[in-house]
Amino acid sequence: MLLINAEELDTAGTPVGCEPEDWMRFDKEITDAGVVVASESLGDLVTATRVRVGNDGTRVVTDGPFAESREVLGGFYVIDVPDLDVALDWAARCPGSRAGGSVDVRPVAEF
Repeated sequence: MLLINAEELDTAGTPVGCEPEDWMRFDKEITDAGVVVASESLGDLVTATRVRVGNDGTRVVTDGPFAESREVLGGFYVIDVPDLDVALDWAARCPGSRAGGSVDVRPVAEF
């Protein structure tokens, strides 16, 4: 899974240094390569809601955005590739890895 984290957003909520054309080009490239299992862009940060449950079972719900983090999870791609090196190549091509952003690469757990 490629988890896309933006470091800085402009006033429109778009990652700085990433133009929509960059995202459309990357999406077409990774889709055409046949490695995409699923992908989504996430809604605006202000629509986020965080849930935490305390040790006593009390649920605490907080509306976003969340000041504790400078990074914003913007979306994800689940890809099916043969190994980590190929996943890292796709992550490096992703526009979200530029302009201070990052792409976390993690395997999906198999049970």
